[in-house]
Amino acid sequence: MSFYEFLVYARKHRLFGKLAYFGLKLLGVEIPISVAIGPGFLLHHGGMGVVIHPKTVIGARVGIYPGVTLGRADVYRPASESAFAGFLVGDDVILGAGAKILCDDGILKIASGTVLGANAVLTKSTAENEIWAGIPAKKVGLRALVAKD
Repeated sequence: MSFYEFLVYARKHRLFGKLAYFGLKLLGVEIPISVAIGPGFLLHHGGMGVVIHPKTVIGARVGIYPGVTLGRADVYRPASESAFAGFLVGDDVILGAGAKILCDDGILKIASGTVLGANAVLTKSTAENEIWAGIPAKKVGLRALVAKD
């Protein structure tokens, strides 16, 4: 576990949580304390520029590259008037460098095994093991998973 991942998990610590949160912010990573993160989280290359909305739940073994944003698509509205409800990121998801995941209505679900390509802009939910790329992001293939023995 790298120092960055240590800080990510330390955000939930009763005594040192706020210190870890502000440490991440100093390193250019915005992951609020309210974000639930499963085991095996990877913040690749230090995650500089990563911004995750407070209404996010992240599954196990998720990898996030620098410059990724999970945020509201309707920032022109006051949050109290938004129909946005949050993000649900499944297990074994990879979010490529610079990817933007934006939602303005309900919960956007990134299903388990999804890969989102670099600089893609995702505005809708995915199904399991799909590969998405482009602006706006479109399904471009299926992820071949290796059997675990």
